[in-house]
Amino acid sequence: MKNIDLENKTLLVTGAAGFIGSFLTKRILESVKNCRVIGVDCITDYYDISLKEERLSMLSSFGERFAFIKADIADRSAMEKIFSENKISVVVNLAAQAGVRYSIDNPDAYIHSNMLGFYTILELCRHYPVEHLVYASSSSVYGTNKKVPYSTEDKVDNPVSLYAATKKSNELFAHAYAKLYKIPCTGLRFFTVYGPMGRPDMAYFKFTNKLVKGEAIQIYNMGDMYRDFTYIDDIVTGILNVMQKTPAETEDGAPYKVYNIGNNNPESLMYFVETLEKCLLKEEIITEPAKKELLPMQPGDVYQTYADVADLQRDFGFKPATPLSDGLAKFAAWYKGYYNKH
Repeated sequence: MKNIDLENKTLLVTGAAGFIGSFLTKRILESVKNCRVIGVDCITDYYDISLKEERLSMLSSFGERFAFIKADIADRSAMEKIFSENKISVVVNLAAQAGVRYSIDNPDAYIHSNMLGFYTILELCRHYPVEHLVYASSSSVYGTNKKVPYSTEDKVDNPVSLYAATKKSNELFAHAYAKLYKIPCTGLRFFTVYGPMGRPDMAYFKFTNKLVKGEAIQIYNMGDMYRDFTYIDDIVTGILNVMQKTPAETEDGAPYKVYNIGNNNPESLMYFVETLEKCLLKEEIITEPAKKELLPMQPGDVYQTYADVADLQRDFGFKPATPLSDGLAKFAAWYKGYYNKH
């Protein structure tokens, strides 16, 4: 592993108007001296774009150190212009079409962004060499694996959604480019990321929106599901650590590695709903307990996610540890402030 000093460098973050991308960009600009971040995002309307605009306005306070370019990562000429006009040292590719359920009805969006888009990024890292490419994978690659916790050593050849298949493909693409062109590539399998200013298509946000309207929330598999909920600040710390160390070469000579970033502590869906309910009641966002509708398992869903983070701990001395009650309390406080303002 080789250390990378990010000071005085130009870094590219794709998906910069997204949940993880905006928080990562903010942390980089706050903690790394004299670096510059180019943020790219095509601002799709997959969810309310006013939230994406709010995140970008949070980054505008950094002045010239942050440059935002509206572009689609699958647009080769737009992306090539960025690479050719800037000496980019580290790329963090977080741009992707997210969501497991959406992929069942809208497969084109996933092939375009997650496959063609990622291929474009790899090609440009080949032609305009970078010190490190860090990219988002997902815990969904584990599919219906029975062995827990999920380890990056496990076989992940049975995706249960197209979204998961595209993320597994990203890992395969990255390995090939790392081996062929010696591009140091690190993939990060994120586990259910949540927090303030998050994605409205995620369960905690959807539940809150419904509860505010007095509607019942749908709880799948009768609530008998487990998720390794990971707070946004922990995810960002993990990414920033990883950016600063390139992976050692594998046995086949590829500078390539994949890590899990998860809380290493799965919580039941029912506990999650009860904790969210308490936080929303405390902030007076809702005034009565949630109405719950228990339903069977949905296509593409998995029973549980549980991250083995031993590698992350060994290589970086860090693992996510924010309790769900703390993270959801911060989300509830943000939600109250944001929606009172809008």
